[in-house]
Amino acid sequence: MSKGVTIWFTGLSGAGKSTIARIIEKKLKRMGRKVEMLDGDVVRTNLSKGLGFSKEDRDTNIRRIGFVCHLLTRNDVVAIAAAISPYRAVRDENRSLIGNFVEVFTKCSLDACVERDAKGLYKKALAGEIKGFTGVDDPYEEPLHAEVVCETDKETPEQSAEKVLRKLEELGYVTTEELAHAS
Repeated sequence: MSKGVTIWFTGLSGAGKSTIARIIEKKLKRMGRKVEMLDGDVVRTNLSKGLGFSKEDRDTNIRRIGFVCHLLTRNDVVAIAAAISPYRAVRDENRSLIGNFVEVFTKCSLDACVERDAKGLYKKALAGEIKGFTGVDDPYEEPLHAEVVCETDKETPEQSAEKVLRKLEELGYVTTEELAHAS
């Protein structure tokens, strides 16, 4: 079974998107699946260099990630996107474009994200040194119908990854045998 799918991780900065995505990536590779990870920070440095953080630029960045995921998915690759993607409408556009799309909401309290913040970005945003920071003075629109909700301030990354893998099994993107092999 090698059907392509996009696993789209969305949530606040520091919510655990990349951490859980990397666990999923490793397990899928152990299953023998073709997997590509598109991390928001890496994409911004390469594919979206020069874009700022206005709503228009954020939308352009997320559409670019979605287009790459679309290409990968239609070629039977598991595309994993881990990007804040703050606006619901653009995530929904990507869902429509891609088709085989599993949205994973990494739900985490702002307090927990601030506590985890290794780069000190929340501290700067809360002090007014960074303007337009998602979750502080720019909105984050939570998904209304995410296939998986990982409460990352209440679950370990491994527990969250297991929820995602079980949903992929339920939706027919991985088999029970593949899951057993990946453990």
